[in-house]
Amino acid sequence: ARLPPFPTVMCGFVPLVNLAGIQAGAMQLTPAVLADLYLGTINKWNDPALTKLNPDLSLPDKAINVVHRSDGSGTTFVWTDYLSKVSPEWKRRVGSNTSVNWPVGLGGKGNEGVAGIVKQQPNSIGYVELIYALQNHLPYGEVKNSSGNFVKANLQTVTEAAAAAASEMQKDVRVSITDPPGRNAYPICSFTYLLIPKKIPDPQKGKAIKGFLEWMMTNGQGMVESLNYARLPKAVGAIEQRSLSQVQ
Repeated sequence: ARLPPFPTVMCGFVPLVNLAGIQAGAMQLTPAVLADLYLGTINKWNDPALTKLNPDLSLPDKAINVVHRSDGSGTTFVWTDYLSKVSPEWKRRVGSNTSVNWPVGLGGKGNEGVAGIVKQQPNSIGYVELIYALQNHLPYGEVKNSSGNFVKANLQTVTEAAAAAASEMQKDVRVSITDPPGRNAYPICSFTYLLIPKKIPDPQKGKAIKGFLEWMMTNGQGMVESLNYARLPKAVGAIEQRSLSQVQ
């Protein structure tokens, strides 16, 4: 038997944009526009929906190259979970999974595959994990959250995305934290998880695993930000410590 999954750290997922002469970090995107880009409903960069959002950017009359993951991935699951929440049409036509039937676009394997295509293909947009964008110095746009604020993904705005979920996690830690409430919450985030057996037959191994998990949920959280992950809210760590006491 397994215990509920153990949240370990938090990560965000960001839109990369490659447009000549435009700082990708300056681009603002709403949930509806992101969904329409991936549905193919918006297919030119100078579409009124984009120019209205970004009046200071000189958006070209060019076709949009949409890039997505070709492999099954948690990144795609979170991205499509978000699009399913913010767009009824996306939910009806495509839905959420680790791999989906994309209405438009080119597929790349892994974060590096998506980023590589976005870099090579002018006028393109793709999604990658925040840690990958930060490690590779890739500029990414801001996304409007459910409170109506445009938010840039960083370690603080990703942690805030989980703050409202802590009470729900008392019942079940397997929660979706996309499109959360919170003034500065970044809207496309997730926990990463570990699966731990409830019974560990080797007592030494059991003691070592419990000790590591105990450290990971407390002092170890102080190390995650240097790796570009966001730390767990304290309330989530407390929930996990209760679960850990059940490991035999």
